[in-house]
Amino acid sequence: MSKAARTREFIIEKTAPIFNIKGYAGTSLNDITDATGLTKGSIYGNFTNKDDVALAAFDYNLQCVEEIISQEIRKQKTFQDKLLVYANVYENFLKYPFPIGGCPILNTAIEADDTHPALKEKAANAINGWKNKLISLIQKGIDAKEFRPETNAEQTALTMIAMIEGGIMITKLTGKLNYRKAVMKSVEKIIKDLV
Repeated sequence: MSKAARTREFIIEKTAPIFNIKGYAGTSLNDITDATGLTKGSIYGNFTNKDDVALAAFDYNLQCVEEIISQEIRKQKTFQDKLLVYANVYENFLKYPFPIGGCPILNTAIEADDTHPALKEKAANAINGWKNKLISLIQKGIDAKEFRPETNAEQTALTMIAMIEGGIMITKLTGKLNYRKAVMKSVEKIIKDLV
């Protein structure tokens, strides 16, 4: 890896938590230089602008979450257990190296829906990617006769995502961890009812 690539990676790793906590609008150039110890010139020598850093930070945070989920899914044998990974990880996210600030999809979607088209597109693509992974797992479970054949894979996937993200949002707003736990129990019920 070249020195420029290492510097770019360093900037992303150091700023990803800041963007995930403060959001795009709340993160200043001073936040970026303070976190990295680099000058403005060094930052903009590696990135075109703050947007470029924010987009890379989102990708980094999303990749962290996706890797946690993928590792846990690989440990499971049944399609039901593979789906249950989502509820288990989001219910017990403190056990995992989750990005500081929580779910980057939720954080970015809330901030960028009306203010930052490029970040909004990244968050929308992340939701679609997540939906497609769930649909694939559900369809494989149907094909393996593990799930009922009449299961609507897309509807189930969208419901799971909405419940998980909604549970995170409600918990963040209220500070009540038991709310997230209650919602994840409902996600588990949806998955168990597929059989």
